[in-house]
Amino acid sequence: MKEFYCGKKILITGHTGFKGSWLTRILVNWGATVVGVSLPPDTAPNLFETLELAGKIKKNYFTDIRDFNKIKNIFEIEKPEIVFHLAAQPIVRDSYDDPLATFSTNIIGTANILQAIKEAGGVKSAVIITTDKVYENKEQDYPYKETDALGGYDPYSASKAAADIVTSSYIRSFFNPSDFGQKHDTLVAVARAGNVIGGGDWARDRLIPDMVRAIFERKESVIIRNPKAVRPWQHVLEPLGGYLLLGKKMFVGHGDLSGAWNFGPGEDGLVRVEELVEKGISILQQGVFEVAEDASKHEANLLKLDASKAGILLDWHPKWSLTQSLEKTFSWYEKFYGGKEDPSKFTDSQIAEYFGE
Repeated sequence: MKEFYCGKKILITGHTGFKGSWLTRILVNWGATVVGVSLPPDTAPNLFETLELAGKIKKNYFTDIRDFNKIKNIFEIEKPEIVFHLAAQPIVRDSYDDPLATFSTNIIGTANILQAIKEAGGVKSAVIITTDKVYENKEQDYPYKETDALGGYDPYSASKAAADIVTSSYIRSFFNPSDFGQKHDTLVAVARAGNVIGGGDWARDRLIPDMVRAIFERKESVIIRNPKAVRPWQHVLEPLGGYLLLGKKMFVGHGDLSGAWNFGPGEDGLVRVEELVEKGISILQQGVFEVAEDASKHEANLLKLDASKAGILLDWHPKWSLTQSLEKTFSWYEKFYGGKEDPSKFTDSQIAEYFGE
């Protein structure tokens, strides 16, 4: 993939976020020409500034994806060949506090990106990232497949399910694989990933960042709200590898890959919040936690993904176990807070290890 992406013109929305910054770094390392569209980072520290990515990409647009005219103008100026759409309001608990911003960003913002792709032309492949929370979650011991019904209890989950449906509509109406090469030259896929972990995440109301702040910054107990909740945990490089595979294969005309994809961990990645914290504390050999359950805002207690489609058709499989993912994650933070090494070096080291460079 490194050889493929070298020299490609890539547009990433949400490039200042946690996943977006990792993706940007990967593509910069591989020699791609990257343009970023996002709001400014909303935490300090943040991975985007830590890796000094603004100076390493072709153009950095601090633009709200809800402004269609600006988004379309960026597409017409930059003429990307491949698009990765990650920009979103990504926090479940925040969606309760500001549901309208969540709906407008995640639904209208996604429609704006798709419409800009349609009107500007030139995009060969686009990967629209939603979430594992798009499914109508019945909280049963059942891993959801791409063909299962979409839903969403909280505003975040509902907004991402709606964005998923909007994308499906654009695929069927304007980017239909059966019309590829005749009526259009663009293939679009939707990617649904599990709960990602990794170095450089300082977002609010996320488990690993909460642990990091409590242990490294405040020297306090880690407070966990929902200890029994089971999530599909995976290192951030795992789904990013899936997105990059999709972008590459659709670029060269694999119309059968258009549509929805799950990228989730193996069985060992399905653990309770409490167990994950215990594993992290064991790896770090420091820290304690306290349970302060908070049911004021509904969050799902059980969620599993079936990623067998990606395994069969993309030959994508998780590379790192949960223990390895946690070790990579906390090693990153230990080095960051140790302050003795350039974060770009240990970030690049993990990228090179994961992709076998």
